Amino acid sequence: MSHLNIPATIADAPAASRPLLEAVNKQFGIVPNLFRLVANSPQALEGYLALSGALNRGTLPAQTRERIALAVAEINQCAYCLSAHSYLGKNLAKLDDAEILANRRGASTDAKADAAVRFAALIAHERGHIGPDALQAVKDAGYSEAQIIEIVQHVALNTWTNYINSVAATDIDFPEVQPFTV
Repeated sequence: MSHLNIPATIADAPAASRPLLEAVNKQFGIVPNLFRLVANSPQALEGYLALSGALNRGTLPAQTRERIALAVAEINQCAYCLSAHSYLGKNLAKLDDAEILANRRGASTDAKADAAVRFAALIAHERGHIGPDALQAVKDAGYSEAQIIEIVQHVALNTWTNYINSVAATDIDFPEVQPFTV
């Protein structure tokens, strides 16, 4: 059971969060527990949705964004995010099981994506304190400076969702996936 209140319905959320949750419902057909949890702070929900929406319009493909989310969730041992992104990776980004497993291990079966996932995993492990060789490796793989900045922001955004779900012990509402190290 979650350690923080998860409003059972959109109507149970703070009034300022309800239109945002309605938009999530319209987009996904459901309102996952993460969104209802964060709705306790309309400002946090607004910020999360704004950054997530902006990054989704960025230059990284959806598959790469899911790969990064899986790597970061595994590093941070967030079962909620592993569950959500395993489901989204398979069903929306069309990643196969071998790719999802590689992503969870901080890699990819795709050569270009591998550079991005390895870079993202290094950022997460080293808390951003990476050396020039790591930066050069992702550039050499063909990533622009704009894409590198997006990779860093995806790591930060996913770390935030990992942390909020870990703090709250958010009830998992996707097919459950547990971290390797748990």
